[in-house]
Amino acid sequence: MHSNDNIKITIAENLLKINAIKLSTKNPFRWASGWNSPIYCDNRTILSYPNIRSQVSKALSNLLNEKFGKPDVIAGVATGAIGIGMLVANFLNLPFIYVRPEAKKHGRKNQIEGKVDSNQKVVVIEDLISTGKSSINAVEALRNQNIEVLGMVAIFTYGFDISYNNFKSQKINLETLSDYNTLIDVALKNNYISQDEVIELESWNESPSTWIKN
Repeated sequence: MHSNDNIKITIAENLLKINAIKLSTKNPFRWASGWNSPIYCDNRTILSYPNIRSQVSKALSNLLNEKFGKPDVIAGVATGAIGIGMLVANFLNLPFIYVRPEAKKHGRKNQIEGKVDSNQKVVVIEDLISTGKSSINAVEALRNQNIEVLGMVAIFTYGFDISYNNFKSQKINLETLSDYNTLIDVALKNNYISQDEVIELESWNESPSTWIKN
């Protein structure tokens, strides 16, 4: 088994173990978007577990180095990826900035917080990829300041077609530590879910905006 596959499995196992990811086909969650979902992911939970946050920040750093080389600055997407982004920057001994969803209405009215210069090379850290809109918004804010975005590294992706298409259209290279298919395999193997629930979870992933539980 390739080392990247080992990381995918280990990360998925740990996200389930600490309840950063919860699976519930019988009582679905309702996302802010209005979608009904049998899965809920809150990777900020990782920050409360020192061993796992160290593992994740090291794995993100290694993946970043492997795919993009060493940038000038690490950028986290507010608010979910500020903590883990800072840990990655610390691991790599690099400057850290973070990007707000929009510019502040007061003070210096910054959207990008921290010291970064135009033409510097940045890798963006995300905690979770769903449709990709908030992630792409952060990349656009950086690009608007003539900052070169080498790519994005995230902990987990739902693997929606819409996110793949969104990143492709914006020419953003995305790498993730783990993904939805790996998660479902791991959850079934470790008895978090049954085979019937796998069918529901796969059905949701194919059409999340219209999914209704059977």
